[in-house]
Amino acid sequence: MKYWILYLLIILNTAFAQDLAQAEFKNVNDLQGWKLSFQDDGTKAWQKNWFLDGLRAKIENSERGLLFSAGDVDGDDACHAVLWTKKSFSGDIKMTYHYTRTDTRQNWVNIVYIHATGIGEKPYHKDISTWSNLRMIPYMSSYFKYMNALHISYAAYDDDLPKGQDYIRLRKYPVAPKANFSKTTEIGPSYFDTGLFVPGKEYQITIIKKAKQFYFHVKGDGQEKLYSWDISSAANITEGRVGLRHMYTRSSLYKNFKIYTHN
Repeated sequence: MKYWILYLLIILNTAFAQDLAQAEFKNVNDLQGWKLSFQDDGTKAWQKNWFLDGLRAKIENSERGLLFSAGDVDGDDACHAVLWTKKSFSGDIKMTYHYTRTDTRQNWVNIVYIHATGIGEKPYHKDISTWSNLRMIPYMSSYFKYMNALHISYAAYDDDLPKGQDYIRLRKYPVAPKANFSKTTEIGPSYFDTGLFVPGKEYQITIIKKAKQFYFHVKGDGQEKLYSWDISSAANITEGRVGLRHMYTRSSLYKNFKIYTHN
């Protein structure tokens, strides 16, 4: 009997925590003072607002939005790609956009980098645009070793998980020298088997980084889910660019991409 009571308490506590997170997210999302700082509906030439790491990516603008495709050779690091905002942002940040997967892969990940700057040691200048030439082949290590940033991966798959099971995970860069990237950059918890990001289905994504909290909200295909993290450990990450990363073979459609700041 006591195990059923314990189980019930766990369920009730989890439901309470979820309700509290939802209320906090709504309050933050609805705050007065969010200033629109970046806007791209995806229909016009992408080069106006973005620059690209990776020589084999394909980017197409159309009335449907911005179609961003990494290179198509699985396992070839030259086929990774990152699309960076030309503009940098400081303070609290909120992003909203519509996202549709255009691949059917069950490997690799999509990533959003938030407040990305170089570590400041030559040649990794704080302004990452000054060392773009070092990222012509966008090795993952060029980012997690030499940038300060938050990284959220979604529509993501790992060989250690059952086939087809996705995950959402938050990380903080850079990795400490000689430390294990997977274990030491993660900000828990990770979320698994979300049931989201079905190829061909459109989702509205809202990402908010405010003070010590980080929110990732997804709505679409009849679902609405919120994921949240305590980011007290990332207090030093306060400014920088936003980047969209596709690992090799991944592609997605983006539209109505907006970034708001709140200082």
